[in-house]
Amino acid sequence: MHNKHFNIEAELCQERKAHQNVCGDACESRKLKEEDRLITVLSDGLGSGVKANILATMTTSMALQFTAKNDPLERTSEFIMKTLPVDSKRQISYSTFSIIDINCFGDASIVEYDNPPVLIYREGQFIKLDQQAKTISRPDSLAAKVLYSHIKLQKEDRIIMLSDGITQSGMGKIQTPFGWGTDGLQLFIQQTIKNNQHISARQLARKIMQRAKANDADQFKDDATCQVIYCREPRKLIMASGPPYYKHCDSMLAERIDSFDGRKIICGGTTSKIISRELNRQISIELDNYQPELPPVGNMEGVDLITEGILTLGKVSSILEELTSNTIKASGPAESMVKMLLDSDSILILAGTQINNAHQDPNLPVELEIRRNIIKKIASILEYKFLKNIEIEYL
Repeated sequence: MHNKHFNIEAELCQERKAHQNVCGDACESRKLKEEDRLITVLSDGLGSGVKANILATMTTSMALQFTAKNDPLERTSEFIMKTLPVDSKRQISYSTFSIIDINCFGDASIVEYDNPPVLIYREGQFIKLDQQAKTISRPDSLAAKVLYSHIKLQKEDRIIMLSDGITQSGMGKIQTPFGWGTDGLQLFIQQTIKNNQHISARQLARKIMQRAKANDADQFKDDATCQVIYCREPRKLIMASGPPYYKHCDSMLAERIDSFDGRKIICGGTTSKIISRELNRQISIELDNYQPELPPVGNMEGVDLITEGILTLGKVSSILEELTSNTIKASGPAESMVKMLLDSDSILILAGTQINNAHQDPNLPVELEIRRNIIKKIASILEYKFLKNIEIEYL
């Protein structure tokens, strides 16, 4: 998401309770492109396992649907509270929720019910939100207190949302008899950002999760979720794939790549040869990390990554589609491209439209789609699954 003042990066890190098949927390973000608006909802289902997951997922789904329709957050909260069942023994709701709605001007509305507090980090400190508490009467005669707050976000602000699997990690240990707690978490975040002032939302969420897991001796005692939202200057990337339809546009393609202010990827042998020729720069092939399933990467002055074309794009599409965490362990050409895409916010794709006859060969695998279709698929996944700002230009 990119509003009038800064880019908003939202990243999630989540792990299930040890020995459980599914996570009982649910967290989902939705970007409303037409309104340049981001909505994030985190819910913690009571207990763990499948039942907790169903209740948490139902809560996030309801909250997203109502908030996206611009229903007042008070009405959304009331509907959720009156819909969710209550545990008959403990007399508590079957799921919690936190909702953040950020508009194109950086105005954030926050709703919290029974989750650890939403943290706002600004200039080395945590801001105390001016919260308004409202009591919602439920059909079961139980009263629920919901907290509402508003804040004008600034560049370099970070918002941290989490479930109690994080704050309660380490409970029962001598050092943390009552768990890590909000204070311990805040000290960790402050030190982490002090060590790396521009740490990404994805990296910060992962570090928080790793520390919480270490608190529990590497086996979470509860489902754990951490969502980090980071307001900052956008990280830009350009990717060129495929030769232009008209040969006289080759020089324009090379100039666009050369003058771009950001990271650069060239995907395709013919494309890289065109840019090498137009810019008069040599390409060297890197054989150190050669992997047999894909051709090796190339190097050129002023370009961050050069890969083969259609096969690599197909692998990138598969990785993005199947990716369920922020960790990419492999280090091949496709994985390197995925890491660069995920570390970027604003991505411009220059897609050449000259048809390569080799891609029409019926003897090639069926899944070897035409470059244009794969690029559209990659763009769609990046935009809707990973909330990136994508622009495609066809040459």
